[in-house]
Amino acid sequence: MASSEFDRGIALHPDGGDGWYRGELGAGWQIGGGVNGGFLLAAAAHALRLELPQHPDPLSISGYYLSASRPGPYTVQTEVLRKGNSLSNATAVLHQQDENGQRVERLRVLAGYTDLATLDGEVGTAAVEPVLPPREQCIGVEHAPPQFIEQAALLQRFDLRLDPACVGWALGRPSGNGVIQGWFRLADGREPDPLALLLVADALPPVTFDLGRPGWAPTIELTVHLRALPAPGWLKVSHRTRNLAGGYFEEDCEIWDETGRLVAQSRQLARAPRVP
Repeated sequence: MASSEFDRGIALHPDGGDGWYRGELGAGWQIGGGVNGGFLLAAAAHALRLELPQHPDPLSISGYYLSASRPGPYTVQTEVLRKGNSLSNATAVLHQQDENGQRVERLRVLAGYTDLATLDGEVGTAAVEPVLPPREQCIGVEHAPPQFIEQAALLQRFDLRLDPACVGWALGRPSGNGVIQGWFRLADGREPDPLALLLVADALPPVTFDLGRPGWAPTIELTVHLRALPAPGWLKVSHRTRNLAGGYFEEDCEIWDETGRLVAQSRQLARAPRVP
């Protein structure tokens, strides 16, 4: 049995063959009204990893969230579209049953898979690693407002230390910059890997909090690009937005490992929380 709560949460079993798998979404991964979008993406990505053993890592993966997932059983249907020498493409659809026993699509994924360990080691980026205070000077989950913790059970699975410059929203004084960043690792000490990075890309509080818009911000679409295998240790995670319009906002994420390497980037479109 997997020792990490994350690995147990995305564990899958063959379900009749032909690329079908089944699993169980635990209540501990909820945020607001549904299961966290990054966790769902990791569950679907795990099914694709099982179908593509020669290319175990997502290089680029995009998911559209079609309905809110709830704790309970689910199935993933996969289809391999192409197997190449260095890159394969596949799709996955995550289903649950509704109250009438009808199968409902929760998430539809299209992805390109590779073996990150074999990629060329050349690195060139204009991205700048975020400068964060030491972890002991950052704000832990234990300092979050109680009403926020009540709506975000998954925070108990994280060791999250937010930059104090980005948490004014918790005191009713958001900066208005649309930036939230901090240190991250899983609470049980599980080291980061490509599947965990998909969770991390959607792990911080929505950047709309820093715009004075607290509340649930359900993901519409999430795309993650993985650049390298992460080194063991803490991750630096930065989320920011430049545009909130028409009731939606984009959220850009960068994830840096403990060696200072950019290991993943993501962009998601999400529904903005309602104005209080």
